Amino acid sequence: MMQQAKSLFLLLAGLAVTGSSRAAWEVNMTEGVTAVSRNIYGLHMTILIICVVIGLIVFGVMFYSIFKHRKSKGAVPHQFHESTLVEIVWTSIPFLILVLMAIPATKTLVDIYNTDEADIDIKITGYQWKWQYEYVGEDVSFFSNLSTPREQILNVREKNPNYLLEVDEPLVIPVGKKVRFLVTAADVIHSWWVPALAVKRDAIPGFINEAWTNIEVPGTYRGQCAELCGKDHGYMPIVVEAKSQEDYDAWLEAKKVEAEKERELTDKTWTMEELMARGEQAYNKACAVCHQPNGAGMPPIFPALKGSPMATEADQIGAHVDIVMNGKKGSAMQAFAGQLNEVDLAAVITYERNAWGNNTGEMVTPKEIVDYKKTGKYVEDPAKQAMPDNKQASL
Repeated sequence: MMQQAKSLFLLLAGLAVTGSSRAAWEVNMTEGVTAVSRNIYGLHMTILIICVVIGLIVFGVMFYSIFKHRKSKGAVPHQFHESTLVEIVWTSIPFLILVLMAIPATKTLVDIYNTDEADIDIKITGYQWKWQYEYVGEDVSFFSNLSTPREQILNVREKNPNYLLEVDEPLVIPVGKKVRFLVTAADVIHSWWVPALAVKRDAIPGFINEAWTNIEVPGTYRGQCAELCGKDHGYMPIVVEAKSQEDYDAWLEAKKVEAEKERELTDKTWTMEELMARGEQAYNKACAVCHQPNGAGMPPIFPALKGSPMATEADQIGAHVDIVMNGKKGSAMQAFAGQLNEVDLAAVITYERNAWGNNTGEMVTPKEIVDYKKTGKYVEDPAKQAMPDNKQASL
């Protein structure tokens, strides 16, 4: 028995000194890349050390007393009752310790919640299961979606180092600037969390929570939704890219130009082929996670689009537009009127009515979506009857 205990002790000692062992047992917080994150880390370590010292003292005195005054040595317990001095001492010492701990904690908390005098305001809205970023006052807004290939999720392909932590559109901010985040949600409760920035705020429908950061080092910092927000909660990553001021200004200008080009596309005359190509991209980004890439859905929660009356019958095209635009109350179907632009909305509806063998030959144009937003009703554009290639029965 003693030999087995000795072997176990040597094994544990050997593991304790190996680098791989230390990495496997790493449970500490990250210091992060902001002044606030370092303050939080420093506060955490200070409180931890205080608690460890208190524990060593208390348990040391306890074990010493148990060993020194044990019954086998003839110790006789002392009988006493109320002692005012003892009660004052064991009340005052913990009180003073708590006050000393509260001073740096309060200072750090005040700093965390001080969102005044921000250089940039960004509104963050959580959706199932993506994030929308709006740069307040800059006319720049976009959605950030998981970009990990489905083949990796289904274990068909080897997973990369950033598995489930990569997006198609990262949040971009400049270094050395105070950025205020206005965090809310459009459907259920989410939580925007980036450990390296020491930012974690709940995104609650109907409420706006504030947070801020000031990144000192350019780089890419990753996080996740930290609230159980639905079945695909694990597919809602966050990627923040910190750039130099010059690179940030160039990126922002490019996004403004891109947004202006997207607005101009609503006046373009679109062919069926163009709408189908764009619709497939929009569908795979916004719809495939629920209705599946093949349109089969996951009944009964997510109905199939392939062969459904909604997507195949001519008299249902208005209802099809309405449900994509406004969603369906009491179900998991979201409203996409605020998530996709007019071109993508028209394209994805066109794609759903002509993909997977639906082959209706019907198309919805961006102009019809623009008119729908104004009137709340779908009215077919007479001009599209004269458009070339407005039928594609061979799809």
